[in-house]
Amino acid sequence: MTTASQPIAAAVPHVELPRVLNLRDVVLFNIVAVLSLRWTATAAAAGPSSLTMWVVAAICFFIPQGLAVSHLAFRYPQEGGIYFWTKRAFGEGHGFLCGWCYWVNNILYYPNLLMSTAVIATYAIGRGDTGLMDNWTYIVTATLTALWVAVLVNVVGLKTGKWLQNLGALGTYLPGALLVGFGLYAALTRPAATPITLDTLTPRFNDFSQLNLWASIAFAYAGLELCAIMGGEVKNPARTLPRSIYIAGPFIAFLYIAGTASVLWLVPSSDVHVVSGFFQAMAASAHQLGGWMWLVPAAAALYVLGNIGGIGAWLTGPARVAFVIGLDRYFPPAFGRVHPRWKTPYVAILTQGVLATVFLLLSVLGRGTTVEKAYLIILDTMLLVYFIPYIYLFLCYLMDRLGDNKEGKLGAVLIGVAGLLLTLGAMLVATIPPSDTTQPWLFRLKVIGGAALFVVLGGLVYWRGRRARS
Repeated sequence: MTTASQPIAAAVPHVELPRVLNLRDVVLFNIVAVLSLRWTATAAAAGPSSLTMWVVAAICFFIPQGLAVSHLAFRYPQEGGIYFWTKRAFGEGHGFLCGWCYWVNNILYYPNLLMSTAVIATYAIGRGDTGLMDNWTYIVTATLTALWVAVLVNVVGLKTGKWLQNLGALGTYLPGALLVGFGLYAALTRPAATPITLDTLTPRFNDFSQLNLWASIAFAYAGLELCAIMGGEVKNPARTLPRSIYIAGPFIAFLYIAGTASVLWLVPSSDVHVVSGFFQAMAASAHQLGGWMWLVPAAAALYVLGNIGGIGAWLTGPARVAFVIGLDRYFPPAFGRVHPRWKTPYVAILTQGVLATVFLLLSVLGRGTTVEKAYLIILDTMLLVYFIPYIYLFLCYLMDRLGDNKEGKLGAVLIGVAGLLLTLGAMLVATIPPSDTTQPWLFRLKVIGGAALFVVLGGLVYWRGRRARS
């Protein structure tokens, strides 16, 4: 195992990428990477107890995550972020597993986010209640178009691509603020559509299907580590990365909690669509107010822009992990190539685009499925794979904090253990099928088997890379 006292080679020993991101860019990058209003719909569909879950997850996971990433980004701001931290603390094998899971997870994430984008886009064109959101021809066409727009913009360069992420952050936050405004007005003028009482706010731990929501809420808060992966492209990263997390974090937590409360106030939880429920709530409120319906397609258009920006963020960040692994020769060396004109790891970005296209098409095969069922299967498979790097994140944080000479070790232990336990708990409950699943065993087989398949595949890639290196 590599210890903190041994000399460590830089994560990018041969290639430097241009430093083009300032504090504003990284704050907006954090918002577009983490915040997605679709989680307010997923949470509201489970009822008012989700509000309690948001608060508990913020205390036990979101805050520890931010503190862990801020500390490690300050100490080790190299390109590759969580991959570099894990390799430094536990050696190259663990580093590869962490980086592989982080990278391959996003191939699963794109279909998830893209399908949500296509569903919301129906509201932007005035077709939100026509059944278009369940038309697979429309879904595939819209998702592939959004994916490849984001791919090509980020291939051109982060100096250009960052504006897609910046606009995406505004496109995400402005509809969220409008949703909260509708909810606040409704709270002042009429009773809640969903009763919010002490009893309904209490999570039902004996309801195993509701426990599945814990995994979704934890995942909704995840993503602050993404900016640190691009440490080699951030101006003054040791200062900028922690500050960006401290600024963006409260905005994200507020909108998740207030947005979910607004949906619950405007729409009965039993009627909330798990993907597009927040636009249901906005449409219902705008209809009651009269003359405000134009805001709904406008907000939907902004949200689609926000999701495309989010796709751009989750393309450009993980591509840097693949880029660094390519430099370390565990991936084919082509992954470590930089475009001669645009100075981007274009092979890694294009590879992600191609693989995401393949998995998107695979996700829609099969008769008798619906957008919602496919959405949930992809989501839970993705959760298991994605949280493996988070185990490494909190272990790296604990090792580094316990190995230094600074005070506050008890607080560091509490932070690291809280984040680690919630991560493991989220992985466990992600395997619990929704209550309306007719074949729970098939759900578990798809979720656990799919995650295990990707881990085994990563082991084969690592073994091949080791042989090639030796």
